[in-house]
Amino acid sequence: MWDRFYLRVIGLFILLNGALFLFKDWLLDNGFHHNVLLFGNLALASLSAFTYNMSRKGVQAESNSVFMLRVYGAMISRMFFCLAGITIYAVVNRGNTSRYTIFTLMFFYAVYAICENVSIQKFTRQQKTEQ
Repeated sequence: MWDRFYLRVIGLFILLNGALFLFKDWLLDNGFHHNVLLFGNLALASLSAFTYNMSRKGVQAESNSVFMLRVYGAMISRMFFCLAGITIYAVVNRGNTSRYTIFTLMFFYAVYAICENVSIQKFTRQQKTEQ
């Protein structure tokens, strides 16, 4: 079940990590937590691969209820894990929490979600043309 989505996610992960390493000094000078951004990028890439797999199985399902269960399950699990990650970060770094880091992680979330949704749409169109 290897398709271009996984190559896109790996490429996006490498691109974002490259940008984080390239601008590391600037990020640290402006109050970003570099290690949190690196870990968040890894977590979001892994989570995106997991939820894409769930959504793709939902698209392939014969039953509408299985489709709804898989797609909504993927969406809710992605939101829940991101919310849990941000909450853990905020609680652990209570006095040192960086809003810039949180907003950057939210941007990463949006980028991975867009990548996943575009790939699911392409997969759905491909499924329709094969039938």
